[in-house]
Amino acid sequence: MKLAPLFSIGALAAISLLGCSNQSADTTDGSSATSQETTVLRFSHFWPATSSISTEVFEPWAKQIETDSNGRLKVELYPSAGLAKADVTYESAAKGTIDIGSQAHGYTNGRFPLTQITELPGLSNSATQMGCMLQTLYDDGTLASEYEDSHLLFMYGAGPGALHTTDKLIRTPEDMKGMRIRRPSAVAGDIIESAGASPVGLPANDMYTSLQRGVVDGLSFPWEAVTAFKIDEITKYHTNIPFYSSALMVTMNKDKYDNLPDDLKQVLDKNSGMALANKVGEVFDKHDQMAIQAAKDKGDEIIEIPDPLNDPDWKGPLERGTQKYLKDVNALGLDADSVYEKAKAASAACKV
Repeated sequence: MKLAPLFSIGALAAISLLGCSNQSADTTDGSSATSQETTVLRFSHFWPATSSISTEVFEPWAKQIETDSNGRLKVELYPSAGLAKADVTYESAAKGTIDIGSQAHGYTNGRFPLTQITELPGLSNSATQMGCMLQTLYDDGTLASEYEDSHLLFMYGAGPGALHTTDKLIRTPEDMKGMRIRRPSAVAGDIIESAGASPVGLPANDMYTSLQRGVVDGLSFPWEAVTAFKIDEITKYHTNIPFYSSALMVTMNKDKYDNLPDDLKQVLDKNSGMALANKVGEVFDKHDQMAIQAAKDKGDEIIEIPDPLNDPDWKGPLERGTQKYLKDVNALGLDADSVYEKAKAASAACKV
């Protein structure tokens, strides 16, 4: 009977200590222990977990942010569109369904008409050049109005999109007539259609089975992505022609960013912008070359058309596709021609 009061006193002391450990501790500078709590940022992207972009860019990026924030920020990665479908990732981040998302602009045609001008043929010959051009045009305000409902962390570009087919080598636009070609964006779709093929819209994650089942005969895709999505297992003919490039982005929920303490905003700012655009470009360009070599080693048939705008067979379709896209954007009341000129200037400045 006498042990009960002693136990109660001990228990109360333990509870008191436990309570103190969970409360904000006053410090001389007025800060509190709650400032050390971890904020988790859920990052959904469509790239496979084994892709170079996931393993060599997004994973190190997440670790760097955690390190720079002393563990107060933790980025949880959800590859293969784990939290948001590939075509609604931007909107999911803008609405707060996810915190951070990476999406190709072409997955929501019409949503970023000015940004997609950068995808037109002749503007970039590498992922590094494409990413630099995109980030330059965002930083100087040319494209900023298209992202006012989110906090853009960084732009990035893929390498030039080539044509990859299962049963037939495309040498000229004439060879494309009657073929069904997966197109990644309106820009590429206009060019594919001007060459006489039927453009088919498909998310990247659906391409493998669509090729297997004959839903499409081929696709326009950067070389790195051919291996990332295992398209190299099905295609054996490749037309290495830079007739478009894909624009991509990493954006964050605006409220999530705005509600962070200033020092954590600075961590994200430090790991954003041109430095990240260049980093992705370097990874893409390296793996583009590796994928091309792998296709050669496999015995695939490859035809090179390095300068299609000066090629007598390809010049016409590419120019018609370009003019159609600019005309469509102008019809929206936007100054597509002005942005196109700025894109050409940025392209020249970013050329490597």
